[in-house]
Amino acid sequence: MTPSHAELDRIDLRILKILQDDGRLSNLKLAEQVLLSPAAVLARVQRLTREGYILGYEARLNPLKLGAGLLVFVEVLLDRTTPNVFDQFKAAVQVRPEIMECHMVAGGFDYLLKTRSADMNAYRAFAGSVLWQLPGVRETRTYAVMEEVKHSTHLNLG
Repeated sequence: MTPSHAELDRIDLRILKILQDDGRLSNLKLAEQVLLSPAAVLARVQRLTREGYILGYEARLNPLKLGAGLLVFVEVLLDRTTPNVFDQFKAAVQVRPEIMECHMVAGGFDYLLKTRSADMNAYRAFAGSVLWQLPGVRETRTYAVMEEVKHSTHLNLG
């Protein structure tokens, strides 16, 4: 069982905040910032990773420079809400690189997708050849993003 947020001490939280801002920070620099030895910090980071507080590290890429400038959110309503249909849909979205996120939601539709494409023509081709062909899809509503006002992956750690 994963410990709760309350079981993290102030140094653990400080380490998480610092790494959230700069995951490439060296262990030595991190140790200097939290006022611990490099060995103690390394042990804490390894424990935080092992316990699932740190899921991994990645570079944030610029979608505009890499041919994925159009951000589109899609509401998906399935024709049936049975475990089999949910499983088939979830398996199908896993293998599509255009679908960056997929969330099952409560409300008037079943899933909310976050997709990236080069432009509207590319999105239209994706919608016709992939999106509308996903298992169980009855209806979709598309919301093309005109301006990305805020984007963050940072959690509020207090």
